[in-house]
Amino acid sequence: MSADPLAILVDGLPDGCVNASDRGLHYGDGLFETLAIVNGTLSYWDRHYTRLALGCERLGFPRPEESLLLKEAHGCRNGVQRGVLKLILTRGIGTRGYRAAIPAMPTRIWALYAWPQYPQHYWQCGITVRLCTTRLARNRSLAGVKHLNRLEQVLARSEWDDPAIAEGLMLDTAGFLTEGTMSNVFLVRGRELFTPDLSVAGVCGIMRGVIIEAAKRLGVETRVKAMRLNELWCADHAFVCNSVIGIWPIAEVIARRKRLFEAGHLVREIALSRETHID
Repeated sequence: MSADPLAILVDGLPDGCVNASDRGLHYGDGLFETLAIVNGTLSYWDRHYTRLALGCERLGFPRPEESLLLKEAHGCRNGVQRGVLKLILTRGIGTRGYRAAIPAMPTRIWALYAWPQYPQHYWQCGITVRLCTTRLARNRSLAGVKHLNRLEQVLARSEWDDPAIAEGLMLDTAGFLTEGTMSNVFLVRGRELFTPDLSVAGVCGIMRGVIIEAAKRLGVETRVKAMRLNELWCADHAFVCNSVIGIWPIAEVIARRKRLFEAGHLVREIALSRETHID
């Protein structure tokens, strides 16, 4: 499967170009959202737009109107029924130096990709993950935001090339379990879910929020807390999630201390719920 985009839209122009002075290129000064297109629909659009708006507020530049983004999104997907649509929003063109121009004129970049063909056993039997050595910086100003500065994840993902390993789990610089390189993580003990507190590091994923709400409707309590690595070893089950893959149970963790898991009934119950299931 080609990793090249099927279509590109820049500020509403098909196959448009990004100015070399764009602050997204120079400083990673921007945000992004990755949306699943399922049955011709932008999955969880309201949640993605809400997170984008909060990110714009945190970074201090204006958010585009929702109607404009929806118009561009539907234009870029061009009738595709199943795929992945990525939105990159930068602060826009700037001069040399960190000081941003006022007012900002954000750049909107859309890219359409084919739907990834992950092995079916990732959902059915679970995945193998590894514990990454690259750590996430703790920074309350950027924690939770899906900003363009992803070098920590790039370095973490570069730690392995074994196709049998589907994901890597990352700790922050204080040693707390935080997230996967491309996912959020949940632990299960009994009928209770646990997921890391992301107030100092990590991204507040869309599917993470969906799962917390779905679990509540199923009568399952979710505890958001700072988690030491030992809690992973003591969990009954574990899984990772994002808005494209849905939920992948963790079958095995490769680290100095290897751990095998089975996908429990609660994981399957949540994964098959109406809110979290990706057809």
